[in-house]
Amino acid sequence: MDAVLLARLQFAFTLMFHYLFPPITIGLGLLLVVMEGLYLKTRDIQYEAMARFWTRIFAVNFAMGVATGIVMEFQFGTNWATYSRFVGDVFGSALAAEGIFAFFLESGFLAVLVFGWDRVSPGMHFFATVMVALGSIFSALWIVVANSWQQTPAGFHIVGTGAAARAEITDFWAMVFNPSSMERLVHVLLGAFIVGAFVVLSVSAFYLLRGRHLEFARRSVTIALVVAAAASAAEVISGDSQARTLAATQPAKLAAFEGLYTTAPGGTRLTVVGFPDTAAQRVRGEVAIPGLLSFLVYGDWNKPVAGLDRVARADWPPVPLPFQAYHAMVGLGFLFAALMAVALVKRWRGTLFQARWLLWTLVFAVLGPIAANQLGWVAAEVGRQPWVVYGLLRTADATSKSVPAGQVLASLVMFGVIYALLLAVYVFVLNAKILHGPDEAAAPPAATTGEGLLAAAGSLTGHGGESLTSGGEPGGHAERG
Repeated sequence: MDAVLLARLQFAFTLMFHYLFPPITIGLGLLLVVMEGLYLKTRDIQYEAMARFWTRIFAVNFAMGVATGIVMEFQFGTNWATYSRFVGDVFGSALAAEGIFAFFLESGFLAVLVFGWDRVSPGMHFFATVMVALGSIFSALWIVVANSWQQTPAGFHIVGTGAAARAEITDFWAMVFNPSSMERLVHVLLGAFIVGAFVVLSVSAFYLLRGRHLEFARRSVTIALVVAAAASAAEVISGDSQARTLAATQPAKLAAFEGLYTTAPGGTRLTVVGFPDTAAQRVRGEVAIPGLLSFLVYGDWNKPVAGLDRVARADWPPVPLPFQAYHAMVGLGFLFAALMAVALVKRWRGTLFQARWLLWTLVFAVLGPIAANQLGWVAAEVGRQPWVVYGLLRTADATSKSVPAGQVLASLVMFGVIYALLLAVYVFVLNAKILHGPDEAAAPPAATTGEGLLAAAGSLTGHGGESLTSGGEPGGHAERG
C-alpha cells in the first residue's frame, strides 16, 4: 500500500463530500436575500413564506458543511505534516482571516436568521440574512485565496532548506491577490449560485408536478430561474478568462486539460471529446475545432499553445483524469445555459408551468451543477500534480513520514462509514422538510373596525369577500400541505 496515494484518496474523498454543502449554502444565501428583500419591499406574505422555508433548507446544509469541514484541518496535521510546515505561515493567515471575517460573521447572525422570525423586526431579520450570506461568501474568499496560492504562489520567500523549508509571507496583499485568486473566486461563487438556484428549481418543480404549494412554487421558480440563467451565462465568460490565465501561469495544466502532448506549429485545436493516451502521446477518437484554442487564449487563430513537450517529463500531470473532468464540467456548463434559456423563453411566454417534461427535467437537473462543481475541483487539483504547491513542493514529499499506510487506510474506512451515516441522516431530514413543504402563507389578522369587520363577517358567513377556505391566493387556488 502506498501511503501517499492513500492520503490523497482520503483527502479527496473527505473534501468532495464536504463540498456537497458549501455551494448550496452560498447559493441559497443569495436567494434568501432576494426573497426576503422582496418581502420587505412588497409586504407580500408569499415572499415571507418562501424565505422561511428556504431558510430551513439552508440551515440543514450549513450544519452538514460545518460538521464535515472540521475534518480538513485535522488531516493537514495528521497526514500532511511536511506540507503543513511549508504552507503554515500562508494558510495560517488565510484561515485566521476566514475565522475572523467570515465564520464569526456567519455563525453570529445564523441564530437570528433561523430562530428570529417572530422575535426581531423584519428589518433586523433581513440584516441578519444579508450578514449570513456575506459570511458564506467571505468564507469562500479566504479558502479560495489559500488554494489559489498553491496554484500560483506570490508574496512570499523561502526560509530554511530541505525538509525544514517553509514559505513566509513578505507581502500579505500580494498573497491574497495572487495571479489566479480573484478569477477562481468568481468562478467558484458563480458555480455556487448555480447550485443554489437549481436546488430551488428542483424542489419547486416537484411541487408544481404534484400540484402542491402552487403559488409558492411559481414564484420560487421565477426567482431561481433568473439567478441560474444569469450565473450560467457569467460562468461561461469566467471559464474563458481562467483558461487564458492558465496559459500564462500553469501551462502544463492547460495542456493536460486539452490533451496537448506536443506543441503543433500554427493554430492549436480545441478538443471537444476524446480519450488521451499518454503512452502514445495522442488523443484517440478526438473531435476538435482547428485553431479555436489559440483564438480563445491569445485572440490569434495561428499562435500555438504550449504542449507538454515544453515541460519536463517528471512534471507532467496525469492527463486522462483532468482532461475528462474538465471537458465534462465545460459540457455541463453549456447544458445549464441552454436549459435556462429554454426555461426563460417558456416562462416569458407563460407556458413553463404546463411543460411537464421541462419540470421533470428541472427536478433532476440539480445533479448536474453539483457534479460540475466537483469535476471542476478534480480538474484543478489533479491538473496541478505532481505539485502540491506549484513549482515548490511535490505531493510525494508533502506527507507525514511517520504515519504508515495501514493507519491511513483505517482512517479512510472509518470516514467512509461515518460519512455514509451522515449522508443517510442528511437525506432523511432534507426529504422530510421537502415533503412537509412551506407553511401556508397566512394573511395578517383583519382589523377590528370598519372594513376589517365587514370582511371578517363575510368570510365567516360565506358572503361578501373571499372565503377562508379558498387558500387566499391569486386565482382562487386552494393549497394544502
